[in-house]
Amino acid sequence: MTASEIFAAHALGIEWTALPAAVRGAAKIFLLDTIAVGVAGGRAPFAAEILASESQGSQGSARIFGSPARVSARAAAFLNAYQIHSQEFDCVHEPAVLHPYSAVLGALSAECTARPGIDGASFGAALVAGVDIAVALGLAATSPIMFFRPATAGIFGATAAIARLRGLSQGQTMAALGHALAFASGTMQAHIEGTPGLALQVAAAARNALAAADLAQAGLPGASLSIEGPFGYLSLLEKTHDLAPVLARLGKDYAVSELSHKPFPTGRAGHGGIGAVQTLMRTHGVAAADIEKLTYVAPSLIGRLVGRPVQTGMRVAYARLCLPYLAARTAFFGTVGLDAFSPEALADETVLELAGRIGVSVNDNPDPAAFTPAVLHATLRDGRTLEIAVPALFGSPALPLDRAARLCKVEQCLAFGGLELSGEVLAARIEALQDELDMDALFALACARHAP
Repeated sequence: MTASEIFAAHALGIEWTALPAAVRGAAKIFLLDTIAVGVAGGRAPFAAEILASESQGSQGSARIFGSPARVSARAAAFLNAYQIHSQEFDCVHEPAVLHPYSAVLGALSAECTARPGIDGASFGAALVAGVDIAVALGLAATSPIMFFRPATAGIFGATAAIARLRGLSQGQTMAALGHALAFASGTMQAHIEGTPGLALQVAAAARNALAAADLAQAGLPGASLSIEGPFGYLSLLEKTHDLAPVLARLGKDYAVSELSHKPFPTGRAGHGGIGAVQTLMRTHGVAAADIEKLTYVAPSLIGRLVGRPVQTGMRVAYARLCLPYLAARTAFFGTVGLDAFSPEALADETVLELAGRIGVSVNDNPDPAAFTPAVLHATLRDGRTLEIAVPALFGSPALPLDRAARLCKVEQCLAFGGLELSGEVLAARIEALQDELDMDALFALACARHAP
């Protein structure tokens, strides 16, 4: 079998009841987290404008997180995926350097609400399948990220998830993945400039996954070597790659068990610096006024993703990926929350002044996908120097959030999104996913201003 055939067969072969209990549990945990993040994303910059744009001429029954509006399935996939990723609060697979739930759940939520009657076990299997395929592509890369993987790999994961949910044949799934290759895109230019293009690319991946599956079911042939062909995904979008380890782990290790929560609504690469500043304050009693200079020394990925200098008049998307701003905000307020990116917060001159004395330096770690280890070097105004080691990121499998912390984040997101829904109620419904007879009814809880 070719790698493309193996990927398709793996996705189609996943059965919810056959998965290890830990895998099913992880899928539920991150489903709860991602739905809540999607609700909060309804108040993200440009979410209202995108809803207005996508709603034009779009009629249907599919639901949007945090909104009573109904649109077509493709429009809902676009909107839900945008809202999930728009605030950089969605879960991440660190070694693959991608957010696998954003495009996958964006597509699946639209499919389930446009086509009522899909049971929880079928949905869960499709979710795990989609995450596995997206992460596999990220793990196959052995060179630094060149294109925006949550979109480029995300469309393959979302397409595989829809194929599993619809019960497509092996041939149809291969064709759908071929169409996904034709639709794949995701530039890092939006990352550099701080535009909403990153979330828009994830949104397009979710919408185009539905289109890819629709075309395959309509009988249109797609490229059969979409993964490993001479102009397939890996050849086009990654400088170097190694498929052998990825193929060897399929069906043995499930990527959903390797995901990390984001405790802060920022790029994951900024979390280490935020946590280090919190430790500096908590352990050493340092306040913002005590700091002369901070330097975060970390692997090259961190420098590339969040090492940008602070700017006056920053766009929100730029600030979320600016470690100097995030660290300074933490020094003054103890954390970085959803309120850290309002116009007033971004114009806070005291925060910006301190941010100008914070920088990122790259260490000699050769791993292009490494987030840690790192160290924060602090120079204080009284002449002291302190170092805070960062061996792992909070929220990762090495330092996981406990249930109370996870639920606290969910409650904050639901409240921020204006949804009158208890996090405990949503959690209980998701924890009983295997008993859900209609996923549309579950998603309805998170898709109206007033919970039923």
